[in-house]
Amino acid sequence: MLDERVTQQSVAGTICRPGYADTVAPPFDALMAHKDRLLAARGIDADSGITFALDRRVPIVLGGSPDASANLDLLPWAGREGERRKARAAVMLKHCVCEGKLSLAEAQAAIVGNWSVVYSGFSQTSCDISRLDVATGGESERGAARDNAP
Repeated sequence: MLDERVTQQSVAGTICRPGYADTVAPPFDALMAHKDRLLAARGIDADSGITFALDRRVPIVLGGSPDASANLDLLPWAGREGERRKARAAVMLKHCVCEGKLSLAEAQAAIVGNWSVVYSGFSQTSCDISRLDVATGGESERGAARDNAP
C-alpha cells in the first residue's frame, strides 16, 4: 500500500513538495478502469457508481502507492465516512507531517485506522495528536515516547 519513494527522510522532496501527487498519479483513465472493475466485483451497477470514489487507503499525500491494487478501494463520496472527509483528514495530516509535528508513520497509521476520529479531532490550525491513540487503536509513537521519558 505504501510508495517506497516516500520515507520520513524523503518527505521534504516528496509529499511536502507542491504538486508531488500530480507527478506520480497514474492517468485518470487507468484509475477509472480500476474503479469500474471494483464496482463490477462488488455487484454495483454503473449508474450507482457515481456515488462512490476510488479511494486510496493510504493517500498519495501521505506516501500511499499511487497505483497498487492493495491500496485502492471504493468509498462513498459523502457522509461521515465519505471520501470528501477522508481527503480533508489526509491534507491535515500531511500538513502536520510537513511541519514536523507528526511522523509519517503516525500519519499513515491514523489514516488507515479510524480516520473519521482524526477528522473530528483536528482543526486546520492544530496538529493535536491526542486523538491518534483512538484512531489507530493503540498508542502513538509520540505518546509512547512521552510516557516513557525519564
